[in-house]
Amino acid sequence: MGMISEFKEFIARGNVIDLATAVVIGAAFGKIVTALVDGIVMPVIGYLTGGVSVSDWKYVLSPASMDAAGKEVAEVAIRYGAFIQTLIDFLLIAFVIFLVLKAYNRMRKPAEEPAVATPEDVLLLREIRDSLKR
Repeated sequence: MGMISEFKEFIARGNVIDLATAVVIGAAFGKIVTALVDGIVMPVIGYLTGGVSVSDWKYVLSPASMDAAGKEVAEVAIRYGAFIQTLIDFLLIAFVIFLVLKAYNRMRKPAEEPAVATPEDVLLLREIRDSLKR
């Protein structure tokens, strides 16, 4: 079997198409949640913290200064605000995906299990038990 025919067989499987669809929808969904966080959640948090954007939060180790030659030396800071904003993005995405999956599982009907036929020896034992009870 040639490589091209193997590739066609691989692509023709339903799982690959489903996975590709999920990746595309997931990327679009991530953009929606990021817009929600950037446009609604973070401005509210910024308002509550006195107008400071969360992504601007940082701990300055060494402030910006001028060296002996007159060149500006950039500040050295730990920018933990960007990490917190990304963490909030992640938690919101995870929560919304949880809610979507929970709704999907609630809507999906459980598969009906086929009735299992009782083995013949069990039926005979039941008949013997019932006749002994009389």
